[in-house]
Amino acid sequence: MCRKIVIADDEPITRINIAEMLEDAGYDVVGQAVDGFDAVELCKKHHPDLVILDVKMPLLDGLMASKIINDENLASGIIILTAYSGREFIEKAKENSVLNYMVKPVTEKALIPAVEIAIHKANEIHAIKNETVKISEKLEARVLVDRAKGHLIRKKQMTEDEAYNYIRKLSMDKRCSMKDISIVLLMSD
Repeated sequence: MCRKIVIADDEPITRINIAEMLEDAGYDVVGQAVDGFDAVELCKKHHPDLVILDVKMPLLDGLMASKIINDENLASGIIILTAYSGREFIEKAKENSVLNYMVKPVTEKALIPAVEIAIHKANEIHAIKNETVKISEKLEARVLVDRAKGHLIRKKQMTEDEAYNYIRKLSMDKRCSMKDISIVLLMSD
């Protein structure tokens, strides 16, 4: 599968060199930006697998752009690329959940493994987030079914098994989830 990448660097030579290295390695560079603002817009358009952002850029720097991109879930992962290795930049990058931090000058030997690892980590994080959503949805459904059972136990003097079987039968008869039936039962009072 061809991975989509956006590059943002205000230095044209650096941007072109990185794009060539990535394309030679089989990646699809779907956009190049000269500042963080354009990088965010490209991410909105392409939803890339990875964004490579320089720290120091006009209008919107790479660290602020990384925050926006992560907050709005516009790309799977981010690598910060910079000439600065100061602690404050590294800490800010960590706060913004970037997956890698590379110091210029960048070589193909350093770039391609960093890109591979970042994309892999981004995929792992995405899978964990999806699993978390599924678990949360199941837990929410379970809580609603339990509340509806409690409601039936109190209002109709059913046992817990009778209440559960009642909700399950309605669910099958109406061809909808037990969660949906539970919501209706709880709203009916």
